[in-house]
Amino acid sequence: MAETVTLFTSIGLSEQKAKETLKNEALTSSLKDAIIQARSVCGAEGVAKPMGTLLYTMVSRLKDPRRLAFLSASIAQCKICTELQLSAALDFLKSHPQDPINQKAFDEACGVGVKITPEQIEDAVETVIKKHQEELLEERYHFNMGLLMGEARAALKWAEGKAIKNEVDMQVLHLLGPKTEADLEKKSKVTLQGMMEEGKSLMEQLRGEALKFHKPGENYTTEGYVVTPNTMNLLKKHMEETGGQVRTRFPPEPNGILHIGHAKAINFNFGYAKANNGICFLRYDDTNPEKEEEKYFTAIKEMVEWLGYKPYAVTHASDNFQKLYDLAVDLVRRGHAYVCHQKGEELKGHNVPPSPWRDRPVEESLVLFERMKKGLFAEGEATLRMKMVMEDGKLDPVAYRIKYTPHHRSGDEWCIYPTYDYTHCLCDSIEDITHSLCTKEFQSRRSSYFWLCNALDLYCPVQWEYGRLNLTYTVVSKRKIIKLVDTGVVRDWDDPRLFTLTALRRRGFPPEAINNFCARVGVTVSQTTTEPHLLEACVRDVLNDTAPRAMAVLEPLKVTITNLPDNTKSDVRVPNFPANEAKGSHLVPFSRTIYIEQSDFREVMEKGYKRLTPEQPVGLRHAGYVISVQKVIKDDQGKVIELEVNCCSSETSEKPKAFIQWVCQPLVCEVRLYERLFLHKHPEDPSEVPNGFLSDINPDSMRIIPSAFVDVSVKGAKVLDKFQFERVGYFSLDPDSTDDKLVFNRTVTLKEDSGKI
Repeated sequence: MAETVTLFTSIGLSEQKAKETLKNEALTSSLKDAIIQARSVCGAEGVAKPMGTLLYTMVSRLKDPRRLAFLSASIAQCKICTELQLSAALDFLKSHPQDPINQKAFDEACGVGVKITPEQIEDAVETVIKKHQEELLEERYHFNMGLLMGEARAALKWAEGKAIKNEVDMQVLHLLGPKTEADLEKKSKVTLQGMMEEGKSLMEQLRGEALKFHKPGENYTTEGYVVTPNTMNLLKKHMEETGGQVRTRFPPEPNGILHIGHAKAINFNFGYAKANNGICFLRYDDTNPEKEEEKYFTAIKEMVEWLGYKPYAVTHASDNFQKLYDLAVDLVRRGHAYVCHQKGEELKGHNVPPSPWRDRPVEESLVLFERMKKGLFAEGEATLRMKMVMEDGKLDPVAYRIKYTPHHRSGDEWCIYPTYDYTHCLCDSIEDITHSLCTKEFQSRRSSYFWLCNALDLYCPVQWEYGRLNLTYTVVSKRKIIKLVDTGVVRDWDDPRLFTLTALRRRGFPPEAINNFCARVGVTVSQTTTEPHLLEACVRDVLNDTAPRAMAVLEPLKVTITNLPDNTKSDVRVPNFPANEAKGSHLVPFSRTIYIEQSDFREVMEKGYKRLTPEQPVGLRHAGYVISVQKVIKDDQGKVIELEVNCCSSETSEKPKAFIQWVCQPLVCEVRLYERLFLHKHPEDPSEVPNGFLSDINPDSMRIIPSAFVDVSVKGAKVLDKFQFERVGYFSLDPDSTDDKLVFNRTVTLKEDSGKI
């Protein structure tokens, strides 16, 4: 040990770093080999600290040990002298996994022999500063100096970063002079709204190299991708099949309704393909016949199309049942799988004991697997398991299990069904998927994904993981939503208080708003937990431009205009979009009797109240009248039931403090007002809700107003048509509507209320 520590410190490592390195056997072995190789080139005393640092960095990052001697020699020969050149060398070797190495191409890619003079650096920085001189003079030291550095580095790829930074600092100082007090003040923070406005569209986030994904056919450039002797041939065939086209898939299980988290997955999978002129499959992962129902297949496709995406093809894992079975037989023949008789309970949890049947003869497993297929074992009596260890430590995952349940597509043809761990990567391979995009929880399955394709010598796609999208104040688990339905808390999967996509559609959320929300959240690797009000802000943005205006009063108060004749009848023209009257208008009746919102009248004047009181007139929106109270009429309990008022033209009267909505000869409608379903942000968190999510239901999550008054312009509305009820909120026509009575769901309020959803 002491000898190795001395060896490592001789190349410039500190004693502490050398001892830490010894804890990693593989790293220790590689570093020793690299030092020996370097010394063979430049002598025992020739490995100085800068060279030693490069050797250490190289062995830490190198994935292919076959290249260790080549890179060590390149560093020792001073061909690779900087971190930048080393990164380029590692990238080159990753993208050129086959022998022999093309030395000329390697040298060009790594800048071997390229010398950058101080004059070149000075000229490059001067050019960049001239380009941004106007902004520099305006923003001074608040300007993003990193931009100057980046552009100068791009012009002089192999220049030392420190030399460029020094030149940038010197030339900026020469241009702007020393920093003033104003320069030293912190730049004001960008608001959330500003960030959203400046944010990239989803297509911009997904296009080209924005995500640093591999190009089709260059799977081997991906970190962790396993290259076999046949990989390049398989990739060549794959490219011949696809023509280099990006191919993705959205693979839901048809055992539940899609929710807001799936919207991100749909946008990511379909959006990435669309942004890069590729195709995306909708593939149902229908390998569990016990939980699948036809209604889920239909609803999933409907939601994908509702969000604006059209699958290149609709496929099913069950399309490949025979092929998957044949591949399983091949896997057994290759010695990579076996039939096991451990019970399901024995396989659960951690530290599962190894199977006593792991080393049974191949021929025996083939016979037993055939017997499984023929239905000669009971459920749970036998499984087919793969000989591999997953990243989470799970040993020998199950590939096939027995289920005597008819399949919705294949009926009783099969009694053995493949698992997700077995099916997913093989269906991806069969469909020539280039980018298999999964949520982060599947990261532990990436090694098994690569292992299975390579064990069968098949084309191996690349699995990429991204962070899930979660919302507060809700649950999206299928099991928990079923409990909410079964206990009567909500009516069904499309109850507008849920965050399933069918529920959001019923509530009136436009698909464009959901897609915009996914774009604002962004394609992040880390898991995202977001407040519902950010989604609502996207909804308002869309509905403000698309939902025509109407007038409604939820709690009506009768108003009689006494200075108008009894037979007064006229029509008032109301613009559908007051900010853009060119987008059309509609007529509403106006007569002696109208209705206003009860809350728009107060008998006793209060400070700051701007609407109608006995002492304070108010304007009627769009009507051109101002009304003043003459008499307040009450019932026997003292409740105000009617107002008698006078009206005058708004052109001749003093401008009132407020204008309110009103209705005349209205439609009587039912209106449903929704609040968040749960009282706490994280209803599934035992520390917040010790008694479980069912104990956290908000008793006021839905309020029904059976007899709201809405103006007649909505009479011909179709289900899911959307309106802005002026001064009230955005509403959507519910499927419960009949010819006799319309039912409206409040989609969102007009302004964000942090206390409401």
